[in-house]
Amino acid sequence: MPIIAAIVSIAVTAVVIGLLAFFVGVNYRKKTAEGVIGSAEEESKRLLSEAMKNAEAKKKESVLEAKDEIHRLRSESDKELRERRSELQKQERRIQQKEETLEKKIDNLEQKEEKLQKRSKEVDEKISEAEEMKRQQMSLLERISGLTTEQAKEYLLQNLDDELTHEKAVRILEYQQSFKEEADAQARELISRAIQRCAADHSSEATVSVVPLPNDEMKGRIIGREGRNIRTLETLTGVDLIIDDTPESITLSSFDPIRREIARIALEKLITDGRIHPARIEEMIEKARKEVDHTIKVRGERAILDTDIHSMHPELVKLLGRLHYRTSYGQNVLNHSLEVAYLAGLMAADLGEDVQLARRAGLIHDIGKALDHEMEGSHIQLGVEVCRKYKESPAVIHAVEAHHGDVEATTVIACLVQAADAISAARPGARRENIENYIKRLEKLEEIANSFDGIERSFAIQAGREVRVMIKPESVNDDQMILLAREIAKRIEEDLDYPGQIKVHLIRENRAIDYAK
Repeated sequence: MPIIAAIVSIAVTAVVIGLLAFFVGVNYRKKTAEGVIGSAEEESKRLLSEAMKNAEAKKKESVLEAKDEIHRLRSESDKELRERRSELQKQERRIQQKEETLEKKIDNLEQKEEKLQKRSKEVDEKISEAEEMKRQQMSLLERISGLTTEQAKEYLLQNLDDELTHEKAVRILEYQQSFKEEADAQARELISRAIQRCAADHSSEATVSVVPLPNDEMKGRIIGREGRNIRTLETLTGVDLIIDDTPESITLSSFDPIRREIARIALEKLITDGRIHPARIEEMIEKARKEVDHTIKVRGERAILDTDIHSMHPELVKLLGRLHYRTSYGQNVLNHSLEVAYLAGLMAADLGEDVQLARRAGLIHDIGKALDHEMEGSHIQLGVEVCRKYKESPAVIHAVEAHHGDVEATTVIACLVQAADAISAARPGARRENIENYIKRLEKLEEIANSFDGIERSFAIQAGREVRVMIKPESVNDDQMILLAREIAKRIEEDLDYPGQIKVHLIRENRAIDYAK
C-alpha cells in the first residue's frame, strides 16, 4: 500500500508539473506573437507611408510628362497646319493661273471659230461657183460630143471594165503559172517519194464466189430432197446459190461480202463433211459465222499493228476488220485504207507533220464503208458519226469528213489524206469501173462544159482525165478565156465525182478566109 501511494503521488506531481509547463509555454508564445504582430504593424505603416510618398512623386512626374507631350503635339499640329495652309495657297495660285490660261485659250478658240465660219462661207460660195461652172462645162461637153451624161458614164465604165478584165486575166494567169510551177515541183517530188516507198499489189474483187465440188453428184445432195437443203442455205445466209451447167462448181452471189464469205465457208465444210441436211447446215453456218467474226477481229488488229497505231477503240478495230470483206470498184477497202495510211504517213514525215496522226486518219478515212450497207447515209457521214461516237480526235474526224471534198480541208493532215486516197485509187489496176457509169461520167463532163455561154462544142478525152472545149471566137476573147476555164473547173469540182484531176483545155481559133477571083 505505501508503494502504491508513493506511485500515485509521483504521478499527480508529474501531471501538475506538466500543466504548469503548458501554461508557461502558452503565455510565452502569446507574448512572442504579440511582439511580432506589433513589429509587423509598424513595418506595414512604414511601407504604406513610403508607398504614398512614391505615388505622389510619380503622379507629379506623370503630370509633367503629359504636359510636355501635350505641348509637343500642339507644336507639331501647328506646324502641320502652317504647311497645309502654305500648300493650299500654292494650289490656289496654280488654279488661278490655269483659269487665266483657259480663258486665253477660249478667247483664241472663239477667234479661230469666227475665222473658220468666214472661211466656210467663202468655201461654200466657191463650191457653188464651181458647181455652176461644172454644169456649164457639162452642157458644153454634151453639145460638143453629142452624148448625154449617162451615155458618157456608160462609155467610160465600159472602157474601164475592159481594161480591168484584161489586167485581171493577166494577173490570174501570172499567179496561176507561178503557183502551178512551184506547187507541181514540190508535189511531184513529195508524191513520187511516197509512191516509191509504198508499192502495193492490186487484185480486182467481184461480187460472186465459186465453190469447187468433188463431183457433179454433190450438186444434187446440196439441192436436197425437194430443194430443202438449198432453201435452208439461202434462207440462213441471205446468199443466192447458182447451180448451172458449169461442171463441178457452184456460184455464190451476194452484194454483202460477209454473208457471201460465211456461205462459202459453210458450204466447203459441208462438202468436206459429207452430211448435208438442214440441221447440219444450220450448225455449219453458225461455225462459219464465228470463224468470219474471228477473221474480222484478227484483220482489224493486224491493220493496227501494221500501221503502228495505238489505243484505238475495240469497236473501231472490228469495223476495220469488216473492211476486209468490202470492195469499192473492185478494190479491197481494207488494203486501200492501209495503203492510204502508209502514203499519208510518208508524206507527213517529209513535211515534218505528225506521222502517227496522218496514219491514223488515213487508216480510218473509209471506216463508214463498213456500215453503209446497214445504215442510211453516205460512208463519209457514217464515218464521222462513228468516229465521234468512239472519241477520235477532231483532226482525224475532219480528215474523214474532208477526204472526198464534202467540206473544205483546213488542215495539212486532211490534205495529205485526200492526196493519198486519190493516189491509191488512181493506181493502174487498182479499181475497175462499170462501163455504164464510165460513159455517164464522160457525158456529164461534156454537159457541164457545154452549159456555159460562148461554148461551141466540148470533148471528154483521155478516159475523162481531160475535157477540150471549143470556144466561139466572136463571143469570148482571149482574156475572158482564162476566167471561163476557171469557172468550168470550179463547176466540175462541185457537180462531178471523179478520181485524180481533170484538165480543162479551152481552144479559141480565129480564121480569115477570102477568095481571089
